[in-house]
Amino acid sequence: MASIHKNFAIDAHPDVVWDAVRDFGAVHQRLNPGFVVDCRLEGTVRILTFHNGVVAREELVDCDDTRRRLVYAIIGGERVRHYNGAVQVLENGGGQTRMTWIVDALPNEIASYIASQMDIAIAAMQKTLGQ
Repeated sequence: MASIHKNFAIDAHPDVVWDAVRDFGAVHQRLNPGFVVDCRLEGTVRILTFHNGVVAREELVDCDDTRRRLVYAIIGGERVRHYNGAVQVLENGGGQTRMTWIVDALPNEIASYIASQMDIAIAAMQKTLGQ
């Protein structure tokens, strides 16, 4: 199984970043607009349309306010057999945030595509939330 790890800084207070991350149905407005162009909720599932036209159904697995950790899984994907993502918002000192984003996916061959898309998403988050 491919395991992709991204660690990056955001020039914003962790409470502000966490508030945007935990707003599961507003990812296209509050977290990474431009990367996600549309999002709608159906219970605990969000249907996302990405900048490249790809549509995915992501189910909320866990939203832990104490640990500032959100876990989601793609369900019914055509390109992936398994996809589990976890985002954690951490204190980085000086009112800044360190984010850790881990995605575990199958098949292994999709890892480079997912990693490149994560990089685009990270740039959108940094721009939206503070660089």
